[in-house]
Amino acid sequence: MDLVNHLEGRLLFAVPKKGRLNQAALDILQGADIQFRREHRLDIALVKNLPIALIFLPAADIPTFVGEGQVDLGITGYDQVQEHDAGVRALYQARRFSGEITPEEETAQRGRGSGCETVLDLGFGACKLQVQVPKNGAYKSPKDLVGKNIGTSFVHLARRYFADLEMEVDAAAYSDKVPAGFASKLRTTIVELSGSVEAACALGVADGIVDLVESGETMKAAGLIAIDTVVESSAILIKSRSPSNPELVDLIAQRIRGVITAQKYVLCQYNIPRDTLAAASQIAPGRRAPTVTALDEEGWVAVSVMVEKKKIAPIMDELTKIGAHDILVQDIINSRD
Repeated sequence: MDLVNHLEGRLLFAVPKKGRLNQAALDILQGADIQFRREHRLDIALVKNLPIALIFLPAADIPTFVGEGQVDLGITGYDQVQEHDAGVRALYQARRFSGEITPEEETAQRGRGSGCETVLDLGFGACKLQVQVPKNGAYKSPKDLVGKNIGTSFVHLARRYFADLEMEVDAAAYSDKVPAGFASKLRTTIVELSGSVEAACALGVADGIVDLVESGETMKAAGLIAIDTVVESSAILIKSRSPSNPELVDLIAQRIRGVITAQKYVLCQYNIPRDTLAAASQIAPGRRAPTVTALDEEGWVAVSVMVEKKKIAPIMDELTKIGAHDILVQDIINSRD
């Protein structure tokens, strides 16, 4: 099948084709009942039960496609959206410096942003974009790296970070007297790297790096330590300003929100004397309120309540202390607000 000629009338939904966000994104789609089959080596898959086409792209490219309106919806990292946004702002600034646009036009264009709108945080892929240096090296503070070589794949965020840092250093050095060339050309050299950024210091390519940190194991193995955080990130669902099918975007967002809720909560059920119900509701209030049903036994009620998975064990302990019995915990497969 010529998939490209079957995209008309379908919502285009970009998904990370590989990397740390790929599998979790596919799990979210499965939970939202977005049914598809991806043929080997193809980066387009038609959804069987909804008018959607999935486009498999590098996570770093997804904000560009969504921001320019070529794709309606996408899953990517907040760090990638921020990098794209910083790049767009840098482009507007360069156009102003070259005389292509006026300062007023730059302000207006920057006010419109990068064209991506965040729909919701997906709750996975948490990481930090951090400034890192050799553990036993001479650099202890980010200010020590001003004027040095910085290796990164996040060139726009790194440039913005060190531009702000240079302004701060210069302001402290010159007090109320602004030096010539203040806030103009960046003195710190940003070295663009596409991979294995953590090796840049050991290989003499850079004095420090700006790179993503998840567990920190790779950073430690490379003999590096973090000295500052540029951006805290996780996976997000983004949309273009003018999606082709806003109703379908809302439907997908609603389904994904339900999947996230189901992953976060469990259903706790227990029996308890009615006169202890108020105390039990204080322990486990639920998302809105517990569901209470009268039992055949006089003075007793059955309670169902949603509880965060990470809190369920101590909550069960507290319910037991106040007289709850027959406490059961069940997984939630899916949900709707």
